[in-house]
Amino acid sequence: MSPTPFTRGRATDMAPVPVRTRSVRVSLAIVVGVWIIRRLVGVMITIARTPLLLAATVVIIGLAVLWSRFGLLPSSLASLLIIGALVGWWLRSPATFTRTVGDRARSLGRWLWTYRRYWQPAMVTANLAQHRDGSEQLPELLGVASTRSVDRVRVRLLPGQTLDDWAEMAHRLAQTFAIDSCRVHSTTDVQVIEIWALRRDPLTDTVAPVETAGMDLGGLEVGRAEDGEPFRLGLLGHHVLVVGATGSGKGSVIWSTLTQLAPGLVDDSVRLWVIDPKGGMELAPGQALFDRFAHGASTIDADGVGLWEESFAELLEDAVAVMRDRQDRLRGRTRLHRPTPGDPLLVIIIDELASLTAYVSDRGVRKRIDAALSLLLSQGRAAGVSMVAAVQDPRKDTIPVRDLFPTRICLRVTEPEHVTLTLGAGMRAKGAHAERIRHDLPGVGFVQVDGLPEPTRVRFAHITDDDISHLVTKITNRASAAGGQRLQAIESAAA
Repeated sequence: MSPTPFTRGRATDMAPVPVRTRSVRVSLAIVVGVWIIRRLVGVMITIARTPLLLAATVVIIGLAVLWSRFGLLPSSLASLLIIGALVGWWLRSPATFTRTVGDRARSLGRWLWTYRRYWQPAMVTANLAQHRDGSEQLPELLGVASTRSVDRVRVRLLPGQTLDDWAEMAHRLAQTFAIDSCRVHSTTDVQVIEIWALRRDPLTDTVAPVETAGMDLGGLEVGRAEDGEPFRLGLLGHHVLVVGATGSGKGSVIWSTLTQLAPGLVDDSVRLWVIDPKGGMELAPGQALFDRFAHGASTIDADGVGLWEESFAELLEDAVAVMRDRQDRLRGRTRLHRPTPGDPLLVIIIDELASLTAYVSDRGVRKRIDAALSLLLSQGRAAGVSMVAAVQDPRKDTIPVRDLFPTRICLRVTEPEHVTLTLGAGMRAKGAHAERIRHDLPGVGFVQVDGLPEPTRVRFAHITDDDISHLVTKITNRASAAGGQRLQAIESAAA
């Protein structure tokens, strides 16, 4: 039996078989011609896929035809008319012109001049390219959508790559493309990611509060995102935890939310129950807007025990009673309470949550507060009871109910581990470095919503004391004009 490559326990001597292939000679003209044809086809596909480039091509061809048939004067007049129409559009509606023409032109320029030009070296140096059988494979650059501050670069991943692989190389991509910072976002397609390349930080400027005529509890416009677009915070069906060091801007989050709730305060579709453990020092300027305001009571019972935290427990227990009543009414009818005038969304605002969970001196009161908080956070969302709570220390022994907040906001903090405790594991690797936020940028932070794979960098609106006074006056006047039904409650709260 002759040995074969698959014979066990025997040495084999298989010499390689020489194979000679016949070479095919191709003339240089054919090679150049094929190269030109491929380039032309690529240009045509690019033009067809780019609306602005397609429109510009049609206009240029039209002007060329007009020039060839009727001469220079008619084509010049047509060119002036087109330029005048564009200038008039820009003067009349700069926002739509920027969105339709300016941003598209910027996207095309960034795609051609920056990303397509440096794509291959960027992928190689960032170890995001793959080599197989002697050939180099690069992630596919699908497109670029640019604004004044950020480029959104869509990329199709190579087989075996994940979003985390790109997130680890974000700092290298930022250096290669000469941008300030780079963050990686997921899309609805698991094989496609979106790189947010930040060229100019729009969050260095203070964000003014937004005047609103209507109210969308699914998305309150409370600030600006890092792409320059308005940021909307969902409150209906959500609890919000705000974590930040002293001076980080926790008040900006609370007051910008209250500002957006103004229409609901007028028509009684929103009611505010507020707890300010600092004796009312922080939130007292808006007391006229609150249906209930617990700020501690410096009273002593018959045994000489202070009752400072008693009012906090009573407010939370009353909120549990409201939640129980709604659960009885809504059972079998709906899974989510819809606020209406007379059946409002109850928003509980707590300025310093640790004062209720870790610093309460009376054990009995602390047990009551813990029980009420756990019930409200675990069951209150569906019944139309939402909570917005602020705290400085996010550790579990300080905030045992931390994980019951679906929306978490991390402003400037003092330690890197606070970011992980607030937003979750892996968020710092995705760019959420809240410990690096400058002290002169209050209100800047990262927002993480359950179900979303990465955080959003945001700056919340800055609300001054004058803005608060104006807000109280505006709501009072609107309530008076609406018939006075809500005005009586506001005036009694103010008294």
